[in-house]
Amino acid sequence: MKLSVTVIVKNEEDRIADCLSSVAAIADEIIILDSGSDDRTVEICKQYTDQVFVTDWPGFGIQKQRALDKASGDWVLAIDADERLTPALAEEIQAALQNNPVEVAFKTQWAMVVFGKQLNHGRSARYVTRLFRREGARFSEDIVHEKVIYPEGKVTKLKNRLLHYSIRDYGHLLDKSGQYAWLGGKKRYKKGITGGGLWGASFRAILVFLQIYILRLGFLDGSVGFLIAVNYSQGAFNKYAALWTLRRDSD
Repeated sequence: MKLSVTVIVKNEEDRIADCLSSVAAIADEIIILDSGSDDRTVEICKQYTDQVFVTDWPGFGIQKQRALDKASGDWVLAIDADERLTPALAEEIQAALQNNPVEVAFKTQWAMVVFGKQLNHGRSARYVTRLFRREGARFSEDIVHEKVIYPEGKVTKLKNRLLHYSIRDYGHLLDKSGQYAWLGGKKRYKKGITGGGLWGASFRAILVFLQIYILRLGFLDGSVGFLIAVNYSQGAFNKYAALWTLRRDSD
């Protein structure tokens, strides 16, 4: 089974080499879509593949679909620049594809690494779809939090974790949370979601904190787990507050 690895990037010179080196041994081809980096990202990517394309930025879903359209493998590993395979996960993927799998997709559990700690609980430990059959698969056109849509069939969870170096520092955490909240608000506004106003935003913030920190055992990740749970809670409030402002401005 031929494996295509796709990555969308912009200004990832500090992380992209670790990402690409983690997949290089198992990839039959690596496809990079860069949306206008002004650092060494493209230069570094060309050390791993000659399929590096510079394009505009239409949003996460459409950009990942563009990368998928260029893939020729039987299977696609659509990985983000801030993610990397452990050697054990790379071996597991290779073994799974060598056995002519009946699955249409495999899910992988995240292991977020932030502020020097690997988080094993909370939302940071949820399963994500990164590995799927190319035929019949596509990405949703969402500007953020896009999804892989694949034909009905068997989906198996891989045993080894996918490392996720999502946050560079606390400033980056704040910037990223704000960006995703704004895009999430715009996404919901476009879909006609009301959101319940600021009271709804406040309720969701409380609910998200309880879900991540208590129900999903985020407290077991110590002080960093608490910080991340609060950040997700704040992000939930900001997302629906953004939706409230968008609806208010349109009235």
